Amino acid sequence: MNVLAIDQGTSSTKALVIGEAGEVLSLAESTVAVRSIPGGGIEQDTTQLWNSVVEAGSRAVAEAGVGVSVVGFANQGETVLAWDRASGRPLSTAISWQDRRAKTVSDRLLNRAGELTAISGLPLDPYFAGPKMTWLRENATRKGVITTTDSWLIHQMTGAYVTDATTASRTMLVDLKARTWSPVACEAFGLELSQLPDIVGCAEPIEVTDVFGSPMTVTGLCVDQQAALVGERCLEQGDAKCTFGTGAFLLANSGDEARWSRSGLSASIAWQLGDSAAYCVDGQVYTAGEAIAWLCRWGFLAKPEDLDVVGGSVRDSAGITVVPAMCGLGAPWWRPEALASIEGISLSVDRAHVVRATIEGLAAQVALLARAAGQDLGVPLTRLQVDGGLTRSRVLMQTQADLLQIPVEVAPSPHATAMGVGALARLGAGDGKTLYEVVPALHSVQSYQPAIEADEAAERLARFEEAVDRCLSERGATGRE
Repeated sequence: MNVLAIDQGTSSTKALVIGEAGEVLSLAESTVAVRSIPGGGIEQDTTQLWNSVVEAGSRAVAEAGVGVSVVGFANQGETVLAWDRASGRPLSTAISWQDRRAKTVSDRLLNRAGELTAISGLPLDPYFAGPKMTWLRENATRKGVITTTDSWLIHQMTGAYVTDATTASRTMLVDLKARTWSPVACEAFGLELSQLPDIVGCAEPIEVTDVFGSPMTVTGLCVDQQAALVGERCLEQGDAKCTFGTGAFLLANSGDEARWSRSGLSASIAWQLGDSAAYCVDGQVYTAGEAIAWLCRWGFLAKPEDLDVVGGSVRDSAGITVVPAMCGLGAPWWRPEALASIEGISLSVDRAHVVRATIEGLAAQVALLARAAGQDLGVPLTRLQVDGGLTRSRVLMQTQADLLQIPVEVAPSPHATAMGVGALARLGAGDGKTLYEVVPALHSVQSYQPAIEADEAAERLARFEEAVDRCLSERGATGRE
């Protein structure tokens, strides 16, 4: 059985046709633009989102030259829009997961933060879909429905009105244990539960679509980062991965019972298969690839591909510390108002040191997320699977292993999200009975071992945490109870 696996991401939509043995038969990609708006707004054009899905999917099918019967679809997760259910017509732009304007909604609900986290497993933060949905309802339109982008895109494909359990668990509107919409959470955010889509599993037939050519059945749905967790075969409790894309997203499998984080991470559904589910704890670095793009925009790098050439030309950052918080800080701080900082500039510093410090700042944030995940799981992580475009940077990956003090294993494919949702689609079509049967075995293409001592790693992390504290203090944001 050949599968069309679509990964609708922030900067592009990727479509892969995956063969029966897990081999990639074709790959097509369609670029998606992101528009920044003063005041923390980040939006995407809905027509471009839809066209990118159709264009990439159709091209991948045509180039594969084989029969394709099922589709798996992964989505951005916390990106939302308003739309008309009768016509499918968008009533707003797509409000990106990076958008911070819903901070006004989160701020006025601070007195209910503990209650909402106890229901959903998610800290109260404008990163998640629920606050964005409320902001959109109050500031854009009272008409239509407001959902995450997957529901609209699946409706455009098939006419169905659904979202999968993993995506729903990123809204703050779901009871994490029951895996159903929470009336209490919906009331808190002023949203009508009756207007929300049906929640379905990650591997089951939905409806037929013909937008990619011949008729195919959508049988796999998942939010992007959980799909990557599947694609990297993190199927056992304690397995962890980090995807380095526009942001960096670390997820650790926490088993088959909902486990709330005590270390500042969020908790959500990793996958739902029939009546059973697995859970995960996770944390986010909002600007990873975006931080490298920032370096290019300001002339520190000529192009992203120069990251190792420039960053690797110096042995250290010459005392510079960069906190790459261009879109605020996520876990474990949850400070959307935080700004990026560069400390320690002297006359002896050049652009290579700033590049190196940015690499170290990104790796430090991921290392702190991994430490928090280990605290939540009760045992430290023993290795980290990684995927995404930035894993091509040897300097970043070695720095990551150094600060983590555990091996970093680069996945054989940079397309773990598509591979994961493709496996779920295969399972949903009945081509296998368990995830172990449909997820290909992993053989890492590169393994990075720590090259510094634990004491040095701890010292570097402590120095970064001190820089974050100063950054937050300057913003008058020293912590949230």
